[in-house]
Amino acid sequence: MKNLKKTALCGILLGSALLAGCSSHYVMATKDGRMIMTDGKPKIDKDTGLVEYTDEAGNLIQINGDEISGIIER
Repeated sequence: MKNLKKTALCGILLGSALLAGCSSHYVMATKDGRMIMTDGKPKIDKDTGLVEYTDEAGNLIQINGDEISGIIER
């Protein structure tokens, strides 16, 4: 019974790791020449004009949309 639990747990962990690896990455170019790598698609808030994204370290960051010159999927 313990082997079945270990096998099931390993399967769940492996599946989670594979799904996490499937998220899309984007590159945002700023008007001052910086290239910002994101983990997942950036979200644009039309009310505030802010672009919200998660950086590669997992931090949630917001930047003014006026500073962005382009967003492309990597």
